[in-house]
Amino acid sequence: MSVKRTAQRKVTISQIAKEAGVSKTAVSFAFNDPSQLSPATVTHIRAIAERLGYSPDPIARSMTTRRTNALGVLLPQDIAATMANPFFPLFLRGVGAICGTAGMTLMLVPPLWGSMLKAIPHATVDGFIVVGLEIDRGEVQQLRRRHVPFVMVDGDAPDDIPSINVDDRQGAYAAMTHVLSLGHRRIGIVCLESWHHRYDEFTGTLAARFAGYCDGLAAYGCSIDDPDIQIVAVQTSRAGGIEAFTRFWRAEAPPTAIVTMSDITALGVLEAAKAHGVRVPEDLSIVGFDDLPEAERSFPPLTTVHQPIEEKGRLAAEMLVAALDDEDAEPAHHILPTALLVRGSTCAPICSAIHRVYT
Repeated sequence: MSVKRTAQRKVTISQIAKEAGVSKTAVSFAFNDPSQLSPATVTHIRAIAERLGYSPDPIARSMTTRRTNALGVLLPQDIAATMANPFFPLFLRGVGAICGTAGMTLMLVPPLWGSMLKAIPHATVDGFIVVGLEIDRGEVQQLRRRHVPFVMVDGDAPDDIPSINVDDRQGAYAAMTHVLSLGHRRIGIVCLESWHHRYDEFTGTLAARFAGYCDGLAAYGCSIDDPDIQIVAVQTSRAGGIEAFTRFWRAEAPPTAIVTMSDITALGVLEAAKAHGVRVPEDLSIVGFDDLPEAERSFPPLTTVHQPIEEKGRLAAEMLVAALDDEDAEPAHHILPTALLVRGSTCAPICSAIHRVYT
């Protein structure tokens, strides 16, 4: 025997208005702009709507309010590649805490068909948090054209755009002077890949960290142009760190210390070093930047520069919510402190030279 199912009709605002003895406009106000009604009327209308099983249409609601109640995080890579870097789950935890408090949802906005420019106009969000965007790229202009608030994180922000950064230059300086103070002079620097192929053209976070490395070298009478200083640029990933190690170890005189601009690449360097029988820190010292949970749990534990990742996410979301509430508010620019954490992946060079070439 077959059972005939009948589709339940969707409850309309007309039915609610009739049942509550109010106008359809009042029902709309109760859900979209309750400040237009008395609290008692809002409670009365919503109680009847709940009893009838009414569910507001989010698309219709956003057309009425011109708000989606969603914050967007504009990502530099696809979601899989982004989430493979433990930096982002920590950062998003901070963003999510504020979304929960503000009653908003969170949308991750990866590049669309490989383009961040194409992703921006298609994202149904009220504003963006932008991570690691270089100011001279077209995305900033695209965001301005869309006329939505946005906050820049880890980048050079114009004066009229709120921003969150850490003291990257000081952190990088501390990392470099640490290995120099131990006696290392053959040093590899692992930069993050940029659309600028020359390190003297870096902008934003990359420029600040690179400047910190240069400052540290100068403090010990060394220079970025010294033949014993080697520089590579790789993707911000564990695979990028493995690639960096491979390139350094093919040199006739490999470095005795490697400083990196991110923990995830430093962990890749550590993994590759172990795979090729290179002892850390006896043969090779490694320094990261971020202080991810994995850095402390690695073997040996990674010497790194701590930055408050979760706090960055929280502050960025707070600033974006504030900008949504008051578009005329004065934009704030925060620079958070960094600190060097010395762990087991660095020591004075034990061997004066390591001549074995990677094959």
